[in-house]
Amino acid sequence: MLIRPRHLLLSALLALPLCCLSLHAQETAGGLQQRMTSDEFKAAGLDKLSPQELQSLDNWLNAHPKVKTKMITATGKPVFYAPETERSKISAHIVGHFDGWGGATEFKLDNGQVWKQADSGSTSCPAIDNPWVKIKPMMMGNWLMYVQNCNDSIHVKREQ
Repeated sequence: MLIRPRHLLLSALLALPLCCLSLHAQETAGGLQQRMTSDEFKAAGLDKLSPQELQSLDNWLNAHPKVKTKMITATGKPVFYAPETERSKISAHIVGHFDGWGGATEFKLDNGQVWKQADSGSTSCPAIDNPWVKIKPMMMGNWLMYVQNCNDSIHVKREQ
């Protein structure tokens, strides 16, 4: 039986993806010992594991692929609360003097957080130093801040 060159070429083209798939599976399924340098393997203490323990660890790692967590938005702003986590009330004190807000007021809290006015309005409140604040989660990812001795509330967003 005569094998024509085009049949041979067709067979080779069909076999190529299978070879690549097999190579990819070998690379991703490689154990820690193949994926790490000898120094990294020893520094992690993995050289002390029995072959069965090492195989068990390799199996676990292969079953739990690496997941990258995005901690900033597309605009480069940090993400402080993942969408699927439950948000809870925050109680703290504004650092320094407070007498209201207007425009783009920033509120530095004694817990290290910085919140910024999300509304464009302004409000005058009785002057007070280091007032207590309560910030509570609202619908659709919004936050509402209440300030001690102030009869108004304001929508805020976390900056830091």
